[in-house]
Amino acid sequence: MATPGTIAFHTLGCKLNFAESSAIKRQFEQHGYAVRSFDEGADIYVINTCSVTDFADRKCRKAVRQALKKNNEAKVVVIGCYAQLKPEEIANIEGVDLVLGAAEKFQVLSYVDQLENVPGKAWVKAGEVSQANTFVDAFSFGDRTRSFLKVQDGCDYNCSFCTIPQARGQSRSDQIDQIVRNAQHIAAQGAKEIVLTGVNIGDFGNGTAVIEGHKAKKEALFIDLLRALEKDGSVPRFRISSIEPNLCTEEIIEFVATSNHIMPHFHMPLQSGNDKQLHMMRRRYKRSLYADRVRAIKQWMPHAAIGVDVIVGFPGETDDDFTETKRFLSSLDITYLHVFTYSERANTPAIQMDGVVPMEERRSRNAQLRTLSLRKRRDFFTQHLATGRPILIEQSKEEGKLTGFTDNYIKIELSGSNDLINTIREVKLESINGDRVIGTC
Repeated sequence: MATPGTIAFHTLGCKLNFAESSAIKRQFEQHGYAVRSFDEGADIYVINTCSVTDFADRKCRKAVRQALKKNNEAKVVVIGCYAQLKPEEIANIEGVDLVLGAAEKFQVLSYVDQLENVPGKAWVKAGEVSQANTFVDAFSFGDRTRSFLKVQDGCDYNCSFCTIPQARGQSRSDQIDQIVRNAQHIAAQGAKEIVLTGVNIGDFGNGTAVIEGHKAKKEALFIDLLRALEKDGSVPRFRISSIEPNLCTEEIIEFVATSNHIMPHFHMPLQSGNDKQLHMMRRRYKRSLYADRVRAIKQWMPHAAIGVDVIVGFPGETDDDFTETKRFLSSLDITYLHVFTYSERANTPAIQMDGVVPMEERRSRNAQLRTLSLRKRRDFFTQHLATGRPILIEQSKEEGKLTGFTDNYIKIELSGSNDLINTIREVKLESINGDRVIGTC
């Protein structure tokens, strides 16, 4: 467009996507575009997609329809993982004008300015994912008390069920100095908490390799990043978004336990509680290692929250396999589960595997683990009643209420003045109310 107009963004999926959407949004603001809510009418709509499940793909289609309902003359741009994996499929969605792949999405401003000169069918610019071989930093700010800061992108693990390497390319990372500068900038804007995000952040350091003899040695590791952020001290609170159990080392656990700034909250993907399925999934650990990591965390930090990703209904998962996973999860001192129902993804090894689990059974297993998660979370809440924990106070959607999370990720509801928003206060945990705890300052 020759003259900057209005633009709206809609982000699907992970914290990393939110960080990248926010960075792209700032590009448009700096060039004179007025950013609108996605629920308002806008000249341009940018939809940043996820493609972890088929449901995420359907959400993209729904978002396109919603945008055109607000303004049927609007230009619709689709970026993100789904756009890299299935660009032509998206181009055939009625109303889509531009599809950008992983290497092209950060140039969206340039492509949008050329849209008026592209007649007819949607313009597709999605090259090979190997072209997404540089790191582009990003962070969110402005719409949340906390910020999502991207420190790593891509993944080299190639799990048999996952399309992320196809969508985001190989593992690569930002430089520690740049991350610290970004954290300082975020802190200067008033944010009190930063969530470190990436695809596989425990693999931090790829892309900064130096040659030592015949081996490539990482210039820095994730623990070095944590030490640098701790030393800087600009930001009161950091969270690790998610870390693979084989990369969540004893050194990292011990450092978090003694840190003044990194919160006692770990989210470690498990995916299955039996070694047969872990092998089929191409995971890089056995369940014994996972149990060891949980024990180490709890030995150093009995109050720490531990979240777990798990997939049900993966090919070959028998009733006995699922029972074994459920028993294993029940035995662990964990806080909550994120349960995913396996869905077939094109061009993954898993789609060719035998032993397809009926969808009805997948849903039943999902429900069982969600029930287990509720019990685990309630047990964790109960352990902390009548104790005090620091909370970052945020605005609640409920009139007259405030909300926020403790350092160990307990959601708190409390009463108080809006002057408390974006402050860190000690709160006494009084009683359980569903998925949260009622607290008092």
